[in-house]
Amino acid sequence: MNKKTEALGALTPERLQGIRRGIEKESLRALPSGMVAMTPHPAALGSALTHPHITTDFSESQVELITGVHAGVQSCLDELTQVQQFTTQALGEEMLWVSSMPSCLPADDAIPIGQYGSSNVGRAKSVYRTGLGHRYGRRMQTISGIHYNWSLPDVSSKDYFGLIRNFRRHAFLLLYLFGASPAVCASFVAGRQHQLKPLSPQTLYLPYATSLRMGRLGYQSDAQTSLAVSYNCLQGYGDSLHDALTRPYPAYETIGVRGSNGEYRQLATSLLQIENEFYGTIRPKRVIFPGERPLHALRERGVEYVEVRLMDLDPFEVVGINSQTMRFLDVFLLHCLQTESPRDTPEEIAALGRNQQNVAERGREPGLLLERGSSTVTLTDWGLELVRAMAPVASQLDASHGGTEYAAAVAAAEHALANPETTPSARVLREISQSHDGSFVAFVRAQSIRTKQAMLDAPLAPSAQQHFEQLAQTSWEDQRQVEQGDTMPFDIYLQEYLSPRRLGEAAQG
Repeated sequence: MNKKTEALGALTPERLQGIRRGIEKESLRALPSGMVAMTPHPAALGSALTHPHITTDFSESQVELITGVHAGVQSCLDELTQVQQFTTQALGEEMLWVSSMPSCLPADDAIPIGQYGSSNVGRAKSVYRTGLGHRYGRRMQTISGIHYNWSLPDVSSKDYFGLIRNFRRHAFLLLYLFGASPAVCASFVAGRQHQLKPLSPQTLYLPYATSLRMGRLGYQSDAQTSLAVSYNCLQGYGDSLHDALTRPYPAYETIGVRGSNGEYRQLATSLLQIENEFYGTIRPKRVIFPGERPLHALRERGVEYVEVRLMDLDPFEVVGINSQTMRFLDVFLLHCLQTESPRDTPEEIAALGRNQQNVAERGREPGLLLERGSSTVTLTDWGLELVRAMAPVASQLDASHGGTEYAAAVAAAEHALANPETTPSARVLREISQSHDGSFVAFVRAQSIRTKQAMLDAPLAPSAQQHFEQLAQTSWEDQRQVEQGDTMPFDIYLQEYLSPRRLGEAAQG
């Protein structure tokens, strides 16, 4: 029996039914005009600090909707829909912007940073975001996306890191299939160098782009590129992060921790202020205890799940993602876990970075070549090879859950590889060009209005409405308790939280 057959054999129906997933979805709040809303996070949504399902991301204008952990794809999607229904109702005239790339933005320093109240932990969250603004600019932080959290029972940290290495090798396929940000509002790149072409006076694009969000204009950082983090094992990964969290970085030392007025400008001058600042298409994660550092949790107790971070919002789906896409992610992640995963090297890490950039900016270009080892291969050939290798995994998932929906998700991916015009990125460009006079903002505005109306036309059941109203009220009470429970001055709190000893000891293996 070869290793692959053996691996598939280990995917018993019981284990496959043990897959758990959850979604975090970011969206800017926008005005009917398409401008970003500059108002505070609506009080009716509850406390952004303590609400379990509704918070803000970087900006006060950027809502983040969070599901619980689900055994079923549909139940996960249903909960996300309910959270979005409640949120939409509370927004009044405002709406959720349905594209990953932002609406018309004000001047960089006018973009409002998330506020979380007067507690030490709340203030630290705002200082961290202030630091992100100084380091990368606030515009970049307004980009939104969907994070897919995923786990399978009885998977060791070593095997999760094997999954992560394969995911990074094959992530180009997800960018091609689900990238939906081939164009931007010109305000996003005002004053910056870029390679974009004009589609209309206020819209820039690249003709074969899949996800500008994941390319050079998106979540990229020259400082972090110098990290070259290895995913060969938990210890090496932890050591890389530990170094980045404790080593001063000259450019950030220039910014300083505080300004001349005494106000905090960032949490620290290290390459990373905290763990969350580390960008990546996928992250190893662990649920943390209150006040615990994420790196400490990973080192102490190992990887519990992975967070997939490269999914764009799909503007054609009311909640930004559909069940078929989620099922494909399940198959993709299982395939990454079950396939041999050689150790990565600095050379491969650099090549993967180039592949990501090329697919983000040119993914639908006919004959596009990607680097694989010491040779090149077309995206289509490599993609088809991967998708066909996933068919047995999809069959096993269908056998354990009943139905044929996983096989259908894989078949849809194969179809999209042969027909690039059916991908979300191609559909977005077609819609912009044909129906909206080449205007990115006009297209997304129309889709956002349509999505808002769909949510309002299907209001929550009274019991669900009451449940969310109660959650919002409880979250404000929880925030007050956190604020009243603070016993140390903010400066001392930060010094204690950021202490290197709280990052834990290097794990073995």
